[in-house]
Amino acid sequence: MKFGNEFASQMVPEWQEAYADYKFLKSLIKEIQVFKQRNRPAKPAGPRRTQTLYRAFSGLTQRVNTPSSHQAATDIESQAILVQNVRREGEERSETMFMMAADEGGEYEMVYFRRLDDEFNKVLRFYRVKVDEVMKEAAVLNKQMEALIAFRVKVEHPQGWTNSVEETTQLASDAAASSAALFANTPSAIKASRRVPMSVIDEEGWIPGHGPSDESKADRREGSVEMKAVNDIKAKRPAPLEVLKQVKFNTTQETPRSTIKGFLNLPNQADLKFTKDNLKKAEDQLKRAFVGFYQKLKLLKNYSFLNIMAFSKIMKKYDKVAERSASKSYMRMVDKSYLGSSDEVSKLLERVEVTFIKHFSNSNRSKGMNILRPKRKRETHRITFSMGFLFGCTVALIIALILIVRARKILDKQGRVIYMETMFPLYSLFGFIVLHMIMYAANVYFWRRYRVNYSFIFGFKEGTELGYGEVLLLGFSLSVLALASVLANLDMEMDPITADYKPITELLPLGLVLLVIVIMLCPFNILYRSSRYFLLVCVFHCLLAPLYKVTLPDFFLADQLTSQVQALRSLEFYICYYGWGDYKHRQSNCKSNDVFNTFSFIIAGVPYVWRLLQCLRRLYDERDPHQGYNGVKYLATILAVCARTAYTLNGGATWKIIAWTTSIIATILSTYWDIVVDWGLLQSKSKNRWLRDKLLVPHKSVYFVAIIMNVLLRLAWMQTVMRITVFSLHRQTMVTLVASLEILRRGLWNFFRLENEHLNNVGKFRAFKSVPLPFNYDEDGNKDE
Repeated sequence: MKFGNEFASQMVPEWQEAYADYKFLKSLIKEIQVFKQRNRPAKPAGPRRTQTLYRAFSGLTQRVNTPSSHQAATDIESQAILVQNVRREGEERSETMFMMAADEGGEYEMVYFRRLDDEFNKVLRFYRVKVDEVMKEAAVLNKQMEALIAFRVKVEHPQGWTNSVEETTQLASDAAASSAALFANTPSAIKASRRVPMSVIDEEGWIPGHGPSDESKADRREGSVEMKAVNDIKAKRPAPLEVLKQVKFNTTQETPRSTIKGFLNLPNQADLKFTKDNLKKAEDQLKRAFVGFYQKLKLLKNYSFLNIMAFSKIMKKYDKVAERSASKSYMRMVDKSYLGSSDEVSKLLERVEVTFIKHFSNSNRSKGMNILRPKRKRETHRITFSMGFLFGCTVALIIALILIVRARKILDKQGRVIYMETMFPLYSLFGFIVLHMIMYAANVYFWRRYRVNYSFIFGFKEGTELGYGEVLLLGFSLSVLALASVLANLDMEMDPITADYKPITELLPLGLVLLVIVIMLCPFNILYRSSRYFLLVCVFHCLLAPLYKVTLPDFFLADQLTSQVQALRSLEFYICYYGWGDYKHRQSNCKSNDVFNTFSFIIAGVPYVWRLLQCLRRLYDERDPHQGYNGVKYLATILAVCARTAYTLNGGATWKIIAWTTSIIATILSTYWDIVVDWGLLQSKSKNRWLRDKLLVPHKSVYFVAIIMNVLLRLAWMQTVMRITVFSLHRQTMVTLVASLEILRRGLWNFFRLENEHLNNVGKFRAFKSVPLPFNYDEDGNKDE
């Protein structure tokens, strides 16, 4: 693989704009190469012995290569570039002076070095900002560790101290061992840490003055200057036990109880309660914070390495094309710069490892490093083979179903109407689910292809996100079970020998639904438990929409549910058919039941109500008026859906006019919001006319096709109002087709919605989610750190 492709593949997606533009610099070198090839004199046609070569072999021009001062001066004068660091506008910048501007084509090389300096200064500026951020975060984690250690001692010694001198010394030692590693690199102590050698912190984390060793006294007397710096650092920290007087638990409105208290202006309990449950909760939160911080440091270190490598590669390519030797002097400057010489990130990585291993993995290095550096999940051939096998089984079952229906002329029998009114809605539920899973798998495939960091946006735990192959595997597994159930139902019903088993075959769809529910709720670590738990948590947050702080996975799932209204109605039909119907004789009066029709209204609007409540909660939390406008859109959709449902059940000209009016208004609002707000398109002043400035898909026509498809699929509701039929299909079949079109539209919407979210994160260099910390210091003004 070429370096350019490897460089692009190793980038942090949200930091793409901050990396050196290797491709652009390479194009500038290409221009230099084209110019030199165009103006290079033609070589002689045949071999020819030059006079210089002849003289060299004859020995007549033999010279002794003795360096002289004049030759050294000439070498200096012959240097192609002069690199210097200057300070402008309060920041250090690198400027390269091209010394051969008078040469033919020198203007091309001047442009190259000017752009090279711009790219290097951009990288250097970004790296400084990110290093400053991690230093500040290290200071916060240091204070959290001090509070955790003191809290841990309080929990483990609830009866007080048996030997106050000894145990206080031990507590101070533990606090120093855990926090000195982080504190030594914080902004308040960075200057002191540079004066203090690394030897003042040994392998156990002891700082001189805190440990029980007597052998270090002579060393402390010899290093009094260094000890003074360390003591200055220690003096800024309160005594270990005194920390607890300034600490309270962080309170966030992330539970129904805390939300209700916050809405009623009731104080949340923030005082420390020294219980094992609170200790475990604090340890878990701080452990996640350390893991996230460690991952950030690793990416920052990799950012520095990749950019240095990119500058090295591009300078070697320049030397080769321009036939100069400028790479050594330029890379010497890069190595001496902050990007190449700073070691704060490397030291902080080592210290985080020491602290985490000692306090969160019981000094087990292997266990601690496995947590800090989780292994990425790899695609296996077993998944691909199983997915392909089940796909083949699905196709075979569909063909078998078609052949059985046509061979036995089932569509010509009187029972087909009853079948379409009873069994078809039961089995169509699985069709909706499988179709949605196929669309999600396609989304995952294209998100990965165009480097949309969907796992970060959704907040999946690293290594647990499902690939498109695994999603397809689950989808085709469900389709095989559903199609096999349909075939068993048809075959057993028509075979006289198995006619006695008809009541059992009628229970097959119910058994399949129960099987899916059992698998979803299974507590054992099988069938992607992490993903199942993540999905269930999001569903629970949707059910209690206003009582939980809304995150992107929550409202993204609620949007998916708005496209599965017909599936929710199928679940309602399951309850009615098996609860109050005579399923043994395939008879049901659900359609004429007032309770069933009332719940049809409710179920039609419930997903949109969830989204409306989520918009109101975000409006309350974020004070963003756009969430209010979004809520108005969902309110209009609720009215339109209810009006169409009423027209379907009751008919009449009045309900038809109401359904038309509300549906047109809701369609206009929803279409505008989809394309302009969710997708970020139709920007008249963008670089890409009527699209947006940044596009991940290289073909612009894809976006215009997506806009047209979204508008057309949005109009699928017209079938309900106009009662359009195609090829004399049964009404239930038309309802299923319209519901499937809405699922297809939602799959199309998913890709561009997440693409726009990803580009917003890229614009803000937002590559990490904030992790809530367990403790809050009063001295910080009661802010969440």
